[in-house]
Amino acid sequence: MRNFAKFILIICLIVGLAACGTEEKYVSVRVWLTTPDKSRLLERQADLSFGPGGSDNETAVDIDEAQAYQTMDGFGASMTDASAWLIANRLAPERRDELMAKLFDRTEGIGISYLRVPMGASDFSLSHYSYDDLPAGESDPELKRFSIKHDEAYIIPTLLQARKMNPDLKLMGSPWSAPGWMKTSDSLIGGSLKNEYSGTYANYFVKFIQTYEAAGLPVDAVTPQNEPHHVPADYPGMRMEAVQQAEWIKHDLGPALSNAGLDTKIVIWDHNWDEAYYPMTVLNDPEASRYIAGTAFHGYAGEVSSQSKVKEAYPDKDIYFTESSGGAWAPNFGDNLKWDMQNLIIGATRHFARTVLKWNLALDEKGGPRTGGCQDCRGVVTIDSATGAYTLNEEYYAFGHASKFVAPGARRIESTGLEPGSIENVAFQNPDGSIVLVAFNSADAEKTFVVRWKGESFRATLPAGAAATYVWSPPSGAK
Repeated sequence: MRNFAKFILIICLIVGLAACGTEEKYVSVRVWLTTPDKSRLLERQADLSFGPGGSDNETAVDIDEAQAYQTMDGFGASMTDASAWLIANRLAPERRDELMAKLFDRTEGIGISYLRVPMGASDFSLSHYSYDDLPAGESDPELKRFSIKHDEAYIIPTLLQARKMNPDLKLMGSPWSAPGWMKTSDSLIGGSLKNEYSGTYANYFVKFIQTYEAAGLPVDAVTPQNEPHHVPADYPGMRMEAVQQAEWIKHDLGPALSNAGLDTKIVIWDHNWDEAYYPMTVLNDPEASRYIAGTAFHGYAGEVSSQSKVKEAYPDKDIYFTESSGGAWAPNFGDNLKWDMQNLIIGATRHFARTVLKWNLALDEKGGPRTGGCQDCRGVVTIDSATGAYTLNEEYYAFGHASKFVAPGARRIESTGLEPGSIENVAFQNPDGSIVLVAFNSADAEKTFVVRWKGESFRATLPAGAAATYVWSPPSGAK
């Protein structure tokens, strides 16, 4: 009998304990935590487990993947000229590889999967430039002197390394200005697009997309103009009113992309939450609307709920969130974690954003390099221009709670619990079926809550001001 028991034990070890009736009964939940005092920074915690029940008297989050919303393209930032230059020129090769892995690899880092790329100079550039700069008084309507040579030095190599680390990485191109000779100001600074160059400027976009694609970098989307209602005095910008944007899209940009056989999306507005009338004016033009994929928003003015107003008015059009920056004006880690979680990771996605992006991916210890604009902005990471050391900032950890776990192609799914006193949250289901719950405790005290799913639940506790990500996979064969 003793030998028979040994034989059974050996068989169990060979074929697995499940064959002997001791399989795990409940789904396991992996947990990562960030606390406002920085004692935990996207740190793996002990696993939890679903079990029976879950009291109706407890603070609860109910998950229902049967009710799904937008498909996610990704989380990320902008690869500005300044960011790419710092990564390429201020880091030793091994440190560069290390940082890029922390940014773009989903295992070693946070798996950034979407980048916005300025089409020419922004305020965070080493110089003012476009892809077709000419001496004063000259023009190039056939774009014979169009060139992305500037980007070939360090922007494109850095983007290619990022895409090698994360093949799912997508790019959005956004111009701060047309070439100066196309504008009423005859300069990258100020002015608006001259009517006689409407077609030329559309072809400028076509050439940008084609040359980037030839370099191995497909462009998922473009916006017609970064912040069309902000015309700065010290860095490139260009005024573009809603009616003008609609006219240009329907007569020039839309047909140009279509005639070139490009499937790059057109995403309008690309400015703050407080002027939702602008994208609705553009989308109200049916000829323009047929070329438009959606609306992009920035978070410097207004409320995130504006995204839902546009989505409700035009439900067949997508929403994108494309810019918000941290900076020296907001030095408290916990406060910044709270703002990003409430307004961007949870807020923007609950209000239908397919992308959620910060501004500069990397800046130096002085908030540069820059040529005007924001004097004290902060990047997702800070690179010391003298030593080559880098610092992962609060934006890295806040965004990592989503970007590391929510894969491109995931769907946002129904989750309850935004009423006062609840745990603020958003949930997603990945293409592989796994479920991701991102939660934030905005209360002034530690809070315990239950997560209920398919008739079972797990109990979790979050410190005040802390963020957590919970990930689980349905049992094999379950949907």
